[in-house]
Amino acid sequence: MKSDIHILMLEDDAADAELTKFALRKGGVHFSASRVETKEEYLKELKHRPPGLILSDYSLPGFNGHDALEIARQQCPETPFIFVTGTMGEEVAIETLKSGATDYVLKTRLSRLVLAVNRAIRETQQRIKHRHAEVQLRESHERLRQLSVYLQTVREEERTRIAREVHDELGQALTGCKLDLAWIAGKLPKEKDLKPLLEKTRALAAHIDSTIQMVRRIATELRPGILDHLGLAAALEWQANEFQTRTGIKFDVHASLPDLGLPPDLNTAFFRIFQETLTNIIRHAGATQVTVHLKERDERIVLEVKDNGRGILPEEISNSRSMGLLNMRERAGLLGGDFKISTGAGGKGTKVTVSIPITHTNGHYEEHENTLGGRSRRGPPRLETNSRG
Repeated sequence: MKSDIHILMLEDDAADAELTKFALRKGGVHFSASRVETKEEYLKELKHRPPGLILSDYSLPGFNGHDALEIARQQCPETPFIFVTGTMGEEVAIETLKSGATDYVLKTRLSRLVLAVNRAIRETQQRIKHRHAEVQLRESHERLRQLSVYLQTVREEERTRIAREVHDELGQALTGCKLDLAWIAGKLPKEKDLKPLLEKTRALAAHIDSTIQMVRRIATELRPGILDHLGLAAALEWQANEFQTRTGIKFDVHASLPDLGLPPDLNTAFFRIFQETLTNIIRHAGATQVTVHLKERDERIVLEVKDNGRGILPEEISNSRSMGLLNMRERAGLLGGDFKISTGAGGKGTKVTVSIPITHTNGHYEEHENTLGGRSRRGPPRLETNSRG
């Protein structure tokens, strides 16, 4: 041992204590030591000067080693505890090790003591370092999680701000251009030689109309207003309808939620996970039918999305490079939720399940004047729904 270690010796025989110290010094252990004989002295020493190592006899007058070990486990659980005793049966020795003793050394074999002490101190230091590393790792993970929450929030706020500015500022500017163009067209004389100019104004007006529609689409993709004004269920129906129109994949949506004013971060998490799920279905599944269930169960919001595609392989589920799956897991995890993805029955299709606890406000769900009631939806207004629903 290169540095001094304070040893608490629980020993009623002063001569045996000196022999123990001599064996330690001879073995090159640098230490300071305190010797106690009674339980009161033992407790006092543990409280006022916690030791780096406890060496205890097993048989003491009015006090035994088993009680000393139990006290040490409660007062200083990280401190190694070695029995240095005259006699100890094999069964007793095994029992003490099971109870938490680090080792035991017979007084007739003190040559083994230095090895036991060095090993005990080394293992304790390694254990403390390992636990310290675990604490640092957990703290690091927590900081990263908090940063992730912050970045997700900032990103959604930025998307909302950009969507509003694109819709309001750019939309209004284009609408003003269309009105001015209409005024100019109305002032042009209806002469034959001006017909090309009139046709050009009509074409320009049509181009402005298409640009306005493009602006609205971009703003909606950045942050759909329906999510903030009508709630999660309506937003999922709208998104399913958009995907069905774009891809031809049939969606069957069943959304039944009570009158809950869900927190914005919860709405956003489910909506973005749903978008990512639909993107994966289009890219990889080769599905023709998708069934969606959104419901409340055990104070959690649960989203299930099942398709009839090719299914997902186990190595695809565990693929650490799949940013889509990682993003969905992280979004759910940030709100204390669960994300599961699996192959459907018979190895066909894929099932995604997201479950996130509802945030309560004063013990009740927060009301929202625009939240839809608990009606059961068989799909968006333009969706084709199957008759099995």
